[in-house]
Amino acid sequence: MDKYSLTWTPYFPVSVVAGLAILSLIVLFLGFYRRARGSVFRAVFVIVALVSLINPSLRDEQRQPLPDVALVVVDRSPSQRLAKRDGQVDDAAKDLTSRLSKIPNLQLRQIELDGDADGTKLNDRLAEALGEIDKSRIGAVIAVTDGQIHDAPGAGDEGTLQRQRDLLGTPLHVLLTGRPDEQDRQLTIEQAPTYVMVGQDASITVRVTESPSGSDTVPVILRQDGKQVAQIEARPGQPATIPFRLDKAGPAVLEAEAAVRPGELTALNNRAIANVNGVRDRLRVLLVSGEPYPGLRVWRNLLKADPAVDLVHFTILRPPEKQDGTPIRELALIAFPSRELFEVKLNEFDLVIFDRYNRRGLLPLAYLDNIANYVEHGGALLEATGPEFASPTSLFRTPLSRILPGRPSGEVFEREFKPHISELGQRHPVTQGLAPPDGDPSWGDWFRQVDVEAGGAQVVMTGVADRPLLALARMGQGRVAQLLSDHAWLWARGFQEGGPQAALLRRLVHWLMKEPELEEERLEAGATADGIRITRHTIGQDPIKATITAPDGTERTVSMQPDAAGVARASVVADQDGLYKVSDGDHAVYVEPHPIAARELADIRATADRLAPLATATGGSVNWLYQDGVPDIRTIAAGRRMEGRGWIGIRQNGAYNVTGSSDIALIPPWLALLLLAGAIAGAWWAEGRSA
Repeated sequence: MDKYSLTWTPYFPVSVVAGLAILSLIVLFLGFYRRARGSVFRAVFVIVALVSLINPSLRDEQRQPLPDVALVVVDRSPSQRLAKRDGQVDDAAKDLTSRLSKIPNLQLRQIELDGDADGTKLNDRLAEALGEIDKSRIGAVIAVTDGQIHDAPGAGDEGTLQRQRDLLGTPLHVLLTGRPDEQDRQLTIEQAPTYVMVGQDASITVRVTESPSGSDTVPVILRQDGKQVAQIEARPGQPATIPFRLDKAGPAVLEAEAAVRPGELTALNNRAIANVNGVRDRLRVLLVSGEPYPGLRVWRNLLKADPAVDLVHFTILRPPEKQDGTPIRELALIAFPSRELFEVKLNEFDLVIFDRYNRRGLLPLAYLDNIANYVEHGGALLEATGPEFASPTSLFRTPLSRILPGRPSGEVFEREFKPHISELGQRHPVTQGLAPPDGDPSWGDWFRQVDVEAGGAQVVMTGVADRPLLALARMGQGRVAQLLSDHAWLWARGFQEGGPQAALLRRLVHWLMKEPELEEERLEAGATADGIRITRHTIGQDPIKATITAPDGTERTVSMQPDAAGVARASVVADQDGLYKVSDGDHAVYVEPHPIAARELADIRATADRLAPLATATGGSVNWLYQDGVPDIRTIAAGRRMEGRGWIGIRQNGAYNVTGSSDIALIPPWLALLLLAGAIAGAWWAEGRSA
């Protein structure tokens, strides 16, 4: 296509030519004013000279028309998926593609909005896409969305509205998915403690929001690690407090869930989780020791090294049958608070340790019965035995016998032996990894062991003739451990290069106090790039099945086989947004492989309010797809109205590329010289006639 236009290429700067023109006009004016002969020829000379200096030419451009561009934005953010509008989005995108591809001289570009941690942002994505397109070719931007655009300017934000309108430079047509009468209920956790003292009352604050409002109260359930611990009635729009209490230290998952509202878009935003950590203010340990021996210092050093431990040591420095000649007036006659410790305040202790203590009449049997009850109701007991455990004064001959895992046979091995980790101990968290699974450990020997029948206890270490050396058991709600030798202190002293005494005793103490990291049976789950990684720790060898519950409620089961270390692993693909639950029947954990931005969950109802101001400012429109589907699409000349009832317009820009051009001088130099010469001759002739 050829296009002709008039162009100018002055030989001198425009200011010089303009100055000459002004002077020439003054001279010509005076000539005409005085009726001088030859003024007409002089005027012709001036006009020809000035026009020649401007150098006019006729430009012939060969132009190649460029197609206009329609930019289609498809919103595939979590709010679209949560409300199950995917089908409507796909249908609209397919219909648009079909229609736009049939319009001549129109090119289609399509981008998608996925949403991120800050919600669904249209402005940045448009700026990126428009930066790759010649702005003079953009005919329209058509957005298929639910309207939940979190960087859209409000009607009163004129500054931002103007900037986004300038960025677009073209009509914005919004095609809304969903319906304007949608309803939804949402629960958010407004306040949750990061740390909670074990055994003390705590609370979280939740808020239930309904759109539109309608309920008086809403039942809200609180679960802790998958088990319901509380239920309240919450009033929509108002904060509600839910009390709870942690019974063990370590991380815990709190899940608050509001009842499903009939007809609401989704139940995924009806629940929220908070991760809290249970901590102990001070660990209170009661150490009851018998006759002093070198190993007693090991326990004291271990417990006193931790500043968070309050240690109360009940010890017998002299047996009652041994006489002391010290005068009575020089003795400290302050009675030891036995009743206060073993009856009144016993439940305040986190752990009770008996170190080579035997029945000597110093502690009434009622106190020992209190300790047995204390364990059965959730307490912890560690008994480090010596040869006295096999004697008639053994603690096994007291009410403690009903909770002690080992029954003494009456035999004490007094010979060198090397402690070993049992097959069960290789999988138990107390002893796991302390020694290589194959071969003899490199640590030092011990020289004494009390023989017992362990019954149903967990024997994690063995000694002489593979007899039990360290036995663990659960009794009622509490835990008991029995170390059947008083020679652990040899490792602490470095005898024969020592051994992992500190690690062993530290793990043992924390297992007794129910630290989550040392549970034999525990379930863990973490997010990976494409799904969920499941790890199950067990002391058993049977296959384990885990049930994965997706955010939409669908379930699937995976089977895992524990390895030699008692760890079973599995990976599953997770393709949904939101919170997954992983359960093995006894344990439940939660993981969110594809976190949903809080903004996406805040309101997933379709709305025209966010994008209507921008669409109106750009001359575009807002249409609901549920009514008539995709509107009719028309190409409209620039400057005319771009929307109407049942149709949207794409601006015709008329953009082009110049493929070639040529200039034709309107006054060639030879013609200018001829005309100038003619004008001079005419002026000379006129002057000659006058003479």
